Amino acid sequence: MTLLARNQGQDHRDYTEAHASAGISGGTLLNAMSVDVEDYFQVQAFANTIDRADWDSLPCRVEHNVDRLLEIFDDAGVKATFFTLGWIAERYPALIRRIVAGGHELASHGWNHTRADSQDRDAFQADIRKTKSFLQDLGGVEVIGYRAATFSIGPQNYWAFDVLEEEGHRYSSSLYPIRHDLYGDTAASRVPFHPSGSPLLEIPMTTVQWFGRNLPCSGGGYFRLLPYAVSRFNMRRVNRHDGQPCIFYFHPWEIDPEQPRQQKIDAKTRFRHYTNLGVMETRLKRLLKDFAWDRMDRVFLGTA
Repeated sequence: MTLLARNQGQDHRDYTEAHASAGISGGTLLNAMSVDVEDYFQVQAFANTIDRADWDSLPCRVEHNVDRLLEIFDDAGVKATFFTLGWIAERYPALIRRIVAGGHELASHGWNHTRADSQDRDAFQADIRKTKSFLQDLGGVEVIGYRAATFSIGPQNYWAFDVLEEEGHRYSSSLYPIRHDLYGDTAASRVPFHPSGSPLLEIPMTTVQWFGRNLPCSGGGYFRLLPYAVSRFNMRRVNRHDGQPCIFYFHPWEIDPEQPRQQKIDAKTRFRHYTNLGVMETRLKRLLKDFAWDRMDRVFLGTA
């Protein structure tokens, strides 16, 4: 067993003892609802198709889509965590204030969706420091959560956890313990842990185990591509069999079937990005009714 595996095993026990009651409310296991606030043209799959220099010239749809999500959450009585790009916050400051005013958690998604594993330590530190400071000043609340663009923290840049802790973050949700062509760390813990004994809590994206293999169970594109019943069944298994809260994540553009269509993309990217956009809002509303939800900080840290 590696040192990392031993540390994660101990951290699992420590987390279970310290936080087991944080995700329980009235006997119901709370799950964490989260939104990665970025626009359709900022996704990693379009990185080689859409130049960053062109972002400001493209029609932005994120404000309208997030406002729609705020309505949906309000109707369902659900509070969520919004992992927000500094780039978006800079252009839509009133939107950030509406997120906070709605009682949702404001968290960091980095400045402009640059992968953490493409940055050295100094660049990463400058990025998260700038984003955290800007979001805090704009929202008037402390920002303690972070999610790396495209789940881009892994064995090659575990030093990022130390930097996040140094910059005042209390938790990260940046690891996805699955195999994927754009991200994934199959050796990572499936449950929250403290990397190398750090005070920072890493909260990996939810996976379900079948036949000894980790399968995705956190929403995103899988939620649109698979039948709803499959996602619901797997999430219930994590809640009941593992006794763990689930994390659900998605993007504002996923409820927007009218977004501009990109032509110079391959068939796999087109399938992943556009399939079932028209049913996403309906599925989301079902999900909000079928499970109990709250913000990341309250589910996993027990904050008030």
